[in-house]
Amino acid sequence: MSKAVTTYHQRIAQEKRALILSAATALFLELGYDRTSLARIAERSGVSRATLFKQFPTKAALFDAMVTESWSTADEEVVPPAGDVVGGLSAIGRRYAELLSRPQMSDLFRIVIAELPRFPELASAQFAHGKLPYFESVRGYLLAEHEAGTVRVDDAELAATQFLGMISNYVFWPSLLVPGWEVSAERVAQVVDEAVRTIAARYAVAGSGPSTDG
Repeated sequence: MSKAVTTYHQRIAQEKRALILSAATALFLELGYDRTSLARIAERSGVSRATLFKQFPTKAALFDAMVTESWSTADEEVVPPAGDVVGGLSAIGRRYAELLSRPQMSDLFRIVIAELPRFPELASAQFAHGKLPYFESVRGYLLAEHEAGTVRVDDAELAATQFLGMISNYVFWPSLLVPGWEVSAERVAQVVDEAVRTIAARYAVAGSGPSTDG
């Protein structure tokens, strides 16, 4: 099989996958997780049942894919190199704010919250396949900065929670509760910058990197 043909088939498969994930998200929000069948998702997405079952043999596998897709990032280097804690945290913070601002992220959390009483495994999947890997990457980055001597962090788990929480508590969580909640790009940038300044002020070793003033 030629490379062109292989590339074509891969593109078609990716397009169908995107249609399936979009249809599944819409139906889960509309009907609930329990009342949504794979057959109904296939019908809504316009793909055959065989195509859907080939990619997602179970509804749980489809939901896991939704979580992974929502938390995915195009950055080749997800974690910045150690040595510049202000620059590194700024890059991580901007990426996190962008992830939280995606419509599919809000949709995902709404599905999990709505179905939590009957399907607690959805929350477990959201945490295990989405939030936890991202959190671990931030914790690992802070540990790397600690090893590099740019910060002094005795509890990297707490520091990562503090940093991500400062961003999500303004950018994301109100959007689930307050109709019409929107945050401008300028305000998001300010929120991230202030979170970076706060963490740097608490943990950075004096003289280890660029100043956070100005």
